[in-house]
Amino acid sequence: MALTDLGAAALRLLDPETAHRLAVQALRLAPLPAPPADDPVLATVVAGLPLSNPVGLAAGLDKNGEALRGLSRLGFGFVECGSVTPRAQPGNARPRLFRLSEDRAIINRMGFNNQGLEAFAARLARRPAGAVIGANLGANKDTDDKAADYVAGLTRLKGLADYVAVNVSSPNTPGLRDLQGRAALDDLLGRLAEARGGDPTPVFLKIAPDLTAGEIGLIVEAALDHGIDALIVSNTTLDRPDSLRSPDRGEAGGLSGAPLKARASAALRAAAEVSAGRLPLIAVGGVDSGAEAYARLRAGASAVQVYSALVYEGPGLVGRIKRDLAARLRADGFSTAGEAVGAGR
Repeated sequence: MALTDLGAAALRLLDPETAHRLAVQALRLAPLPAPPADDPVLATVVAGLPLSNPVGLAAGLDKNGEALRGLSRLGFGFVECGSVTPRAQPGNARPRLFRLSEDRAIINRMGFNNQGLEAFAARLARRPAGAVIGANLGANKDTDDKAADYVAGLTRLKGLADYVAVNVSSPNTPGLRDLQGRAALDDLLGRLAEARGGDPTPVFLKIAPDLTAGEIGLIVEAALDHGIDALIVSNTTLDRPDSLRSPDRGEAGGLSGAPLKARASAALRAAAEVSAGRLPLIAVGGVDSGAEAYARLRAGASAVQVYSALVYEGPGLVGRIKRDLAARLRADGFSTAGEAVGAGR
């Protein structure tokens, strides 16, 4: 991982979007060796999916499912690709991706740029064996009936992914976050449940951190009512903490990375309070160390996802998180990561 970390450092010298594209291509082409077997103490199960470790990759890095083989060899317990929309779309105008290096953060307003569902499905059909792969669904910017786009994505990807994540929380597609209201959410989740039929593939729901505890509670209950299998908490934030120092801190878009840690943790605690173990939770936002991953598990998360921290720490971060997490689990007497879920509540 030392070489890949050096590569990540070199990429930080480039324009953020150019660096992103080169990283995906490198992961697609590099002959990375298979990772060593995970420490058994890291094992867990999320929504019926057995994971060798609870550290996953969040959506957004590999939007088109191009680098699944390379990503699966970085040591993640699961890899989420996308977001994908039914029709290909270019996304928002550049520049649309900003590194806030002083804050260990990123602002993006990509706008679901992707090659569309058919290209995505074709790549998933050739996915690497043995890896747990999730597919993150979005809606096209110019679609009036956005729920129909999610149904189309779910239907097309049946049998191709280990789980499907419904992203109703990106701040960069107009009207998308409105789907988190109870009436709109009931309509969306009801239509998804009908489209699922008897398909056993788990369906997750990804929500925003910019919600009150009451709003999160309503979403949890809606998810339970409609058979959603897990909640991903949470997406990027529109909030701009006063502590931000980077010159790009005022750029429009979703903020991720270290400054999201407190808000994402609060959203997780609110979801854990209402779900009370009835709905698995996946924690995202500011996860950058074994200590933080462990804190999220103890707060109620069954697994965590990382992304922004990889930009600053490199792919070796995955192994460092796992080693530290394993040590913390053993020190507290847990036999598996699953046993630690909610232990701090």
